[in-house]
Amino acid sequence: MIKSEICDMLGIEYPVFQGGMAWIADGELAAAVSNGGGLGIIAAGNAPGDYVKEQVRIAKSLTSKPIGVNIMLLSPYADDVAKIVIEEKVEVVTTGAGNPSKYIKEWKSSGIKVIPVVASVAMAKLMTRLGADALIAEGGESGGHVGELTTIVLVPQICDATSLPVIAAGGIADGRGAAAAFVLGARGIQMGTRFLSAFECNVHPAYKEKILKATDLCTAVTGKRLGHPVRSLRTQFSRDYSKAEYGGMPDEELEALGTGALRLAAKEGDGEKGCFLAGQIAAIVKKEQPAADIIKEVMEEAEPILRSASLWVK
Repeated sequence: MIKSEICDMLGIEYPVFQGGMAWIADGELAAAVSNGGGLGIIAAGNAPGDYVKEQVRIAKSLTSKPIGVNIMLLSPYADDVAKIVIEEKVEVVTTGAGNPSKYIKEWKSSGIKVIPVVASVAMAKLMTRLGADALIAEGGESGGHVGELTTIVLVPQICDATSLPVIAAGGIADGRGAAAAFVLGARGIQMGTRFLSAFECNVHPAYKEKILKATDLCTAVTGKRLGHPVRSLRTQFSRDYSKAEYGGMPDEELEALGTGALRLAAKEGDGEKGCFLAGQIAAIVKKEQPAADIIKEVMEEAEPILRSASLWVK
């Protein structure tokens, strides 16, 4: 069985994180992943603090195992959620879309493991100096907010830049991707898109169907002009947004165009105005399964691949 120092650090069975997908990664999904041996993560996204508190309590009612909360630092509710994770005794916090420096000391003094998402060597070094417990190196293949570097380029550079354990994210949905991440130096993996197909994922059925029918060229990145690019499925919304982005629409109007689009996709399955975030790896997600089976399958696939790697090198 594949284990790493991440398992001992967090008290989990497998070095597998479930990505913090806004309006999707709720308490039920997080609990299912944690019960399956990984680290389930509730996404705070742009949701108010009361929503996050409710989801944490749902998760804790369904599992006694560690759970995490992902805090999107661009959210206007980030300060509130930063306090809630302390009050609710959340075991792990992951962060994205910003710099969590002002929160780290208080989180750590409360016993929370702090694991920021980083997309550059500079951010990895800063988070290491500030006392993070581990880092998630997320490549641009991932869904949602993305950086410039691909996972295969980013992960080894982050591993070289820090003494902390690194979790690889972006473009991982099966044992081959997991094995590749470990070979690059990662001590764990994070998957988001793969868990969209979990039975316990409460995303709208139309969203799940789009993932299961995805093809290799199914995603696109929009929002670069505003400085926070986002990867999503190619839909009517993404086409309209791209046209507006490069058609001279003022920044304020362009920002407003995307407001609430993810929630429309995740909660209502709106194929016209919804933004369906997904990673490039969506094309290989072809079946629905319990979250626990997803974790077990990926780990069982990765193990023989890692063991047989020497067969190809003479």
